[in-house]
Amino acid sequence: MKTAVVFYSFTGMTKKFAEDEARRDNAELIEIKEKKPYSKPGAYIFGSLHARGRKKAVIEPGTADFDSFDRILVAVPLWAGFPAPPFNNILELLPGNTEIELFITSASGNSGGSKEKTISFAASKNIRIVKYQDIKTTV
Repeated sequence: MKTAVVFYSFTGMTKKFAEDEARRDNAELIEIKEKKPYSKPGAYIFGSLHARGRKKAVIEPGTADFDSFDRILVAVPLWAGFPAPPFNNILELLPGNTEIELFITSASGNSGGSKEKTISFAASKNIRIVKYQDIKTTV
């Protein structure tokens, strides 16, 4: 089974989680990067608003062939109770009828208030979330 771990990380904690998952599952690691990353204040102000509004980020182009994977794990940080904006880009990159396992990382919050909205939003993009888990990260 060919597995991909697709992730976006702002502080490095999601990256560490994704690397650990990829190593454990012998998976290919695919990092989504913003062309112009948010500053820390920008992430808290604009990034949080963009996350809540389901807006996409401007990301660097990638070359991953997602059709070649049997299993796709997605890891992104929690911003203002929602997945960070690059999550919305990831949904656009995946082929239709894809099933994903979603991991939302946070040091102090949880995505309980947005879980059903996130699952529904993914479904509107023809993506099915088959596993959804909040992951507590530590510095």
